[in-house]
Amino acid sequence: MALPSEQSQQAFNAARYFVDRHLQEGRGDKVAIECQDQRVSYSQLSGRVNRLGTALREALTVRIEERVLLLLPDIPEFFYCFFGALKIGAVSVPVNTLLRADDYEFLLNDTRARVVITNDSLLPLILQIPRERLAFLKHIVVVGTAPEGTLSLSDLLASHSVDLVPATTCADDVAFWLYSSGSTGRPKACVHLHHDMVVATDQYARSILQIQESDRFFSSAKLFFAYGLGNALYFPLAVGATSILWPGPPSPQNVFNVIERYRPTLFFSGPSNYAALLDFPAKDREFDLSSIRLAISAGEALPASIAERFSNRFAVEILDGIGSTEALHIFISNSPGQIRRGSSGKAVPGCEAKILDDQRQPVPAGEIGTLWVKSDAAFTAYWKHHEKTKQTIQGDWLCTGDKYHQDSDGFYWFDGRADDMFKVSGVWVSPSEIESVLTEHRAVAEVAVVANKDKDGLAKPVAWVVLKPGFAGHETLARDLQEFVVERLPVYKRPRRVEFVSELPRTATGKLQRFKLRQAFLDF
Repeated sequence: MALPSEQSQQAFNAARYFVDRHLQEGRGDKVAIECQDQRVSYSQLSGRVNRLGTALREALTVRIEERVLLLLPDIPEFFYCFFGALKIGAVSVPVNTLLRADDYEFLLNDTRARVVITNDSLLPLILQIPRERLAFLKHIVVVGTAPEGTLSLSDLLASHSVDLVPATTCADDVAFWLYSSGSTGRPKACVHLHHDMVVATDQYARSILQIQESDRFFSSAKLFFAYGLGNALYFPLAVGATSILWPGPPSPQNVFNVIERYRPTLFFSGPSNYAALLDFPAKDREFDLSSIRLAISAGEALPASIAERFSNRFAVEILDGIGSTEALHIFISNSPGQIRRGSSGKAVPGCEAKILDDQRQPVPAGEIGTLWVKSDAAFTAYWKHHEKTKQTIQGDWLCTGDKYHQDSDGFYWFDGRADDMFKVSGVWVSPSEIESVLTEHRAVAEVAVVANKDKDGLAKPVAWVVLKPGFAGHETLARDLQEFVVERLPVYKRPRRVEFVSELPRTATGKLQRFKLRQAFLDF
């Protein structure tokens, strides 16, 4: 579906396109979602989206453009809430389910959401926050058991009308926010529009993956990620296909179980998970991945060795690509029949890419520069970060902050970050945030956190620590420092290894030379 500029102000609502359209096209009985023992048809999905939208509008008085925070695992209710909010012109804000209570305090106040929808397993994290510190929150809606002072989602669905008149929105109205980590450690909200999901689907999923109604989508990357949101929510709904959801952790055993039971045709994951799958031994027989016609990787660069091992073991080729929360989904990708292992591929149809030096001039083939991309699915701004928005968006172009080079055949190759951020299991990690925590430990004088590669070539955080006088580096202290971080930050930010050094490498002017630490070899 093309949305040229002259059509941008015409009536358009993403909920009608991704959900209601399928009833008009005769797919009401088709299964839209499979989640463990649940089956949700397109007709049921549409009805529940309408009931949720009616409840938000009438019972909770959510108005157009107001934010609704979604703290939910990968369950069908995520779909109802996401599109229910969009249909009434409100703004869905899915957030990471792996954070801590103080993070949710920040997110609730930053979004100014009057409603948060969560499930009973995550609810305690919201209830830990003193209500007087939440200036805008009025209602907590719970999937599952709803204690006193909260509202039951199932009760709201049962008690509200299936008839819902959508808000008068257009393609350029704000539809949802997705949070992207920043160098300060606090995430920034990327503001996306109603047409962005349509554009991302056309550019990547239709053009590269050739998605169709018969496909079955399974993503180990969760729905709160920009990557997972496309993989498991709007890609399948765009063509009337089926999304397979798994609400639990994406451990190798869980992933293999889901694939063998539900038989997806498209499998989306990241390099760390592919490495874990390869390291998981088969016992009586090899795992059956024969239903998968394509595997897709994004979130961090996929080492060629992992792609080769996966193809040799399971006879499934992995298409590696690069996307971002700002660009919404993958904008450079390998394609079926055009795979260069170790590279990110080529710009997908509808996207453009260029590599520029520090003076914003194009670099010759083979030379490293900063990657810029052009896509109509790109975000419109960072919420409340005007200067950062200006730095990131230059006219039609988006600065990715990634260092890349392009070979003579047009394939793009990742060379690292323009800053010191790095990804662990597809999640951006700020070294300064981990360093700030570690310097609070009584034994730490100085610390630098960098990404060192493990045996599979994947980035893992390593803390290089200078101790205060009177402390000696040993395994017990290293474990203590790791636990110190876990007590204060999400577990994926835990340093995978702690190295004790007498001093950190610095320039003559005292600037930390992180590249020397990144070059250090560590045998994990």
